[in-house]
Amino acid sequence: MHDPRIDQLARALVAHSTKIRKGDKVWIDCFDTPPSVGEALVRAVAQAKAHPVIFLHDSRVSREMLLHAKPEQYEFIGKHQLAMMKEMDAYIAVRGSHNITESSDVPATQMKLVQAALRPLQNQRVSHTRWCVLRWPTASMAQQAGMSTQAFEDFFFRVCLLDYAALKPSMQALKKLMDQTREVHIKGPGTDLRFSLRGLKSIACGGTHNIPDGECFSAPVKDSVEGVIQYNAPTIYQGIAFDSVRLEFSRGRIVKASANNTEALNRILDSDDGARYIGEFAIGFNREIRHPMRDILFDEKIAGSFHFTPGQAYEGIADNGNRSQVHWDLVCIQRPDYGGGEIWFDGKLIRKDGKFTLPQLKPLN
Repeated sequence: MHDPRIDQLARALVAHSTKIRKGDKVWIDCFDTPPSVGEALVRAVAQAKAHPVIFLHDSRVSREMLLHAKPEQYEFIGKHQLAMMKEMDAYIAVRGSHNITESSDVPATQMKLVQAALRPLQNQRVSHTRWCVLRWPTASMAQQAGMSTQAFEDFFFRVCLLDYAALKPSMQALKKLMDQTREVHIKGPGTDLRFSLRGLKSIACGGTHNIPDGECFSAPVKDSVEGVIQYNAPTIYQGIAFDSVRLEFSRGRIVKASANNTEALNRILDSDDGARYIGEFAIGFNREIRHPMRDILFDEKIAGSFHFTPGQAYEGIADNGNRSQVHWDLVCIQRPDYGGGEIWFDGKLIRKDGKFTLPQLKPLN
């Protein structure tokens, strides 16, 4: 039986997230999703009198492509996909892989080759289309979250269909505050971090780029980061599971990095020069998302969290000039049940133990 919430979500992605207009060309990517998802998106785009272009992907086939990737092959793929992306007005991607570690045995050299070849495609999509990406609920995601499949599906639709428009005034207040902030100081268990936001703009995200959403992001001045951060949310990157990631900074650069898999962590950070600098700082506040599940589209929005991202900055958006094939959103949760913590802007406490302290920001709690 068809779930009407799929149609509701598709309409929200088209009308609110990407604001599809008559005549728009819309690239739709569906990764391991049921046919009903692609059908609903095509239908919603067509009802907006726009032009859907859809691609269906399978993670096992994608893994095989990664294993056999050659430079000339991905130069060709990247070139032609980039040309097509330049024709697009909007982009919607839904990812529902049944195994998030499907690519864990792909050699790092292969991952690096493909990421470098496709980075211009991602930059074009991020900077020049109205885009939105989201996951699709699967039994494996429910298992990651420690929930039954039915309970996770209900959770998924609840967080994805949140009334983001109602949060807009408070999100804009946070954006204004971040735009005006010069110096940031973050404290918590294992964390004492300082950096500058001087001259860099921030972006408030309320269901227009990622679903679920609920963050405000910027980027630190590239060489301003000093101190240490101890992340407490588990993560997956390049198909590898990481826990207890700890980074030390000097003049913006990661000079020491450790985790449960320190060798793999440093291998990723050595992908290129920019991978050891930070490309994004963001504060998360989706009240419906409380605990990490090794899925970054959910985890980076956790209530009372922030993320501090080694690698690529968002070109032309909140751009500190850092360039890298890596963009790794690592999350630290500061609610009391995760050890607490504080965020200070220009010497003023703006969030303590995951709750905003300023009146204009309290609706985000």
